[in-house]
Amino acid sequence: MRTAIDTNVLSALWSLEPSASDIAKNLGNLKTEGGLVVGAPVYAELLAFPKATESFVNNFLSETGITVDFEFQQTVWLEAGRRFARYANRRGKSTRQHPKRLLADFLIGSHALAQADRLMTLDPKRYSRDFPELKLI
Repeated sequence: MRTAIDTNVLSALWSLEPSASDIAKNLGNLKTEGGLVVGAPVYAELLAFPKATESFVNNFLSETGITVDFEFQQTVWLEAGRRFARYANRRGKSTRQHPKRLLADFLIGSHALAQADRLMTLDPKRYSRDFPELKLI
């Protein structure tokens, strides 16, 4: 069973947040159940982590066995666009404001839907409304 990982999971681990040991244990368990993957948007966001270098990110991912999926299929892009459009429309009607969420969130969710069996995130509320069929950890 392949698990996609959201940026906030690895950021919390690297920041040594109180949940870091639980996150590390969960990642280890999930790895034994199947592969771990991050999509290209997650990789790009990880490069923005304070004091993270490309070398640090690459070494961490390699040492933990987390693969990076840089080549998103057309279906991932289309699904992300459709769901982002529905969200933007819903937000515009309810608050008359522009979208607050970033397209990257929808790419991460669409990638997990198409290329993994589940998504590990520290913000399940963010994904549950727009990706109700996606199994969240």
